Amino acid sequence: MRNQPALIAEKIAAKFQRTAKLAADAGILPYKSAAGEWITSPFDGNSWWTGGFWPGLMWQLYSFTHNDFFQQEALRTEKMLTDELRTFRFLNHDVGFMYLLSCGAHHKLTGDEQAAQDTLHAANLLMGRYNPVGYIRAWNEKKKMGYAIIDCMMNLSILFRASRMTEDPRFAKVAQLHADMTIREFLRPNGSSAHIVEFDPATGARIGEVAGQGYTLGSSWSRGQAWGLYGFTLAYLNTKEERYLKAAKGLADYFAANIRPDGLTNSDFCQPEGEERIDNLAGAIAACGFIELSKVTDRPDYLAAAETLLDGMIDHCADFEDTICGILTHCTASYHDDGAGRHTNIIYGDYFLMEALNKLTGNDPMLWI
Repeated sequence: MRNQPALIAEKIAAKFQRTAKLAADAGILPYKSAAGEWITSPFDGNSWWTGGFWPGLMWQLYSFTHNDFFQQEALRTEKMLTDELRTFRFLNHDVGFMYLLSCGAHHKLTGDEQAAQDTLHAANLLMGRYNPVGYIRAWNEKKKMGYAIIDCMMNLSILFRASRMTEDPRFAKVAQLHADMTIREFLRPNGSSAHIVEFDPATGARIGEVAGQGYTLGSSWSRGQAWGLYGFTLAYLNTKEERYLKAAKGLADYFAANIRPDGLTNSDFCQPEGEERIDNLAGAIAACGFIELSKVTDRPDYLAAAETLLDGMIDHCADFEDTICGILTHCTASYHDDGAGRHTNIIYGDYFLMEALNKLTGNDPMLWI
């Protein structure tokens, strides 16, 4: 890797030592930053699915620095998320993202018992979304009751954690049922993945794909590819089932073949020539998956892919000044702008960037396991 991971992590920690105080002083849970300010979520308040990445980032920074400020900021915003457990109305399958990186991290790193109970509460909510015809329902709208999405591969980690915490196999069983469905219904022969698949909620029959956040129906949304890459890697780490490792490798090979020469990631691997849509969210997520895959395979090219992605992001899209409060620029929520941000700083890009650097420096607390 051209850049020194420890040096970059130190620069990130120094910046967040300054800018995270702005979020604390404002009493907010950040979603993105622009023009030197933190901005809250675009929809659903503190129930927006990305809420866990801020406390998760603080725990990653705490693991690197052992600075109590980052722990206290993680705990401040965890309270905002646990308040959402009681409101319930906006919560969906992304309780895994929200609560494994907040309450789950808190319990894993400190042993806090209330954090453990809140983690299990969230796991029960996710397990309750399992439709016995074969999939975890993604969202709450009536017209989408048959939708499952590739992103959910990452949410399954909270179910595996819950089974270990309770010695109750039901949570892990639901996670595996959904993962096995994802292999059958989402993964394509060329190694790419669908974003959304719709099922008949009464019978489980596959109705078809939905375009989702990519360029068009049948294209390859890069962040969905990254969710699948890392999600199946985590499923393998949790179960040691070879079919999950095989799925992760297929997704990884397709992703690696589509990394740009500059190390950046297009928002969709099938987007038209000349369309400048970069999504560093996808690149940072994939880098984490590649690093973990490199540890459990004899494929040094996976580590090389991670380093290419990290060098590309750091060289071209990392802001260590105070232009923005975060670090990683050119993050894109959806190929066709959905109001959640295009070519901007979005906090979970910073989260996965820091997680990847912690992996390379030996400081990763492995919050997903």
